[in-house]
Amino acid sequence: MILRLAALALAGAVAAGPALADLTFPSLSYRTGPYAANGIPFADGYADYFTLINERDGGIGGEMINLIECETGYNTEKGVECYESTKGQGSLIYQPLSTGITYQLIPKVSADGIPMHSMGYGRTSAANGKVFEWVFNYPANYWDGASIAVKHLLEINGGDLSGKKIALVYHNSAYGKEPIRTLEELAKKHGYELSLLPVDHPGQEQKSQWLQIRRDRPDYVLMWGWGVMNQVAIQEAANIRYPMENFIGIWWSGSENDVLPVGEGANGYKALNMHLPGADFPIYEDLKTYVYDTGMAAGAGDQAGTVLYNRGLYAAMLAVEAAKKAQEIHGTSAITPAMMRDGMEALVIDAALMESLGIPNFGPEFEVSCDNHGGSGLGIVQQWDAAAGTWTQITDYIASDREVLDPLIAEDSMAYADENGVDMRCE
Repeated sequence: MILRLAALALAGAVAAGPALADLTFPSLSYRTGPYAANGIPFADGYADYFTLINERDGGIGGEMINLIECETGYNTEKGVECYESTKGQGSLIYQPLSTGITYQLIPKVSADGIPMHSMGYGRTSAANGKVFEWVFNYPANYWDGASIAVKHLLEINGGDLSGKKIALVYHNSAYGKEPIRTLEELAKKHGYELSLLPVDHPGQEQKSQWLQIRRDRPDYVLMWGWGVMNQVAIQEAANIRYPMENFIGIWWSGSENDVLPVGEGANGYKALNMHLPGADFPIYEDLKTYVYDTGMAAGAGDQAGTVLYNRGLYAAMLAVEAAKKAQEIHGTSAITPAMMRDGMEALVIDAALMESLGIPNFGPEFEVSCDNHGGSGLGIVQQWDAAAGTWTQITDYIASDREVLDPLIAEDSMAYADENGVDMRCE
């Protein structure tokens, strides 16, 4: 994939005469290892969108896109190595697709002046742009996800969760631990009892956790899982006949890879999403014409329309739109990482823009600003229909509880600022 994009850029440069000032976008992917099944569709969608922009539009503002893919295996050390080996190539933005890698890169990108986008993952308090100048996590973060899940439970329980038991099955890592504080605060507000069930990497051993769930009989189970952990958890839930409609995963626990291996037993399982599933969008016609039918797809071509492929498209689309905004702000097509940051901070995603991009109503409307790097904090609930083999949107976009979340974000981000000597911005 990288060679094909590089060859295209080179061919264009030779044909045009002067060399093109390519816009470089690194892809910290993981096509190998225990999380490959989920890493591959995201990486494919990410790459295919950039290929579409090159082939259909001639790049961004006349500048061709140079995609550099570096394999991390979802390993934090390898992710940092990928960053160090690619940052000097003019990389405009990093999207690590790993909370562990994100935490390690926050001080590095801040020192190097390169923006990072941890879309729906990473350090939640990076939503506070006053502290985290170079880090963005729009359109929603993990604490939003925790709140959205609880709001959905409130809605289906007449607004009252007092006395209910909620269990959190979570990946025993920085990623899985992110929602705990929020769920604890929401438990104080809404009166539910929270139990915590960590699952060690990579998540294939969960017998003890699900025996405890069978014994304790929680009313609802929430899951912060990834990769093989998700399908194992859903299978274990089916084995103990846990009611699937009461089992809700975060948006990283709601792909086809998580439910298809379980067959009919996964029917009714719910998960959050920060965008819509499926391929019923006009953009797929352009992808077919310019990417799939020309043999330029990043993968085997079997991931189109899946949740994580769509998420890769979405992440790339947001990067491209931020680059366009940066070009507009600075009056040049050959933008720098610092200019890219400015574009990200001025990004506006509205219904008209999504319509024009061939993805109408694909995600929530949101605006980024100096102090708000986290977007609107909206998400939907989707449910798996095993017979149809599809995810169905069952709610409108749900807003998170700002009354609870904003003080938590302020507290955590200010602690980071104090520890690292960060001066406040946006005053």
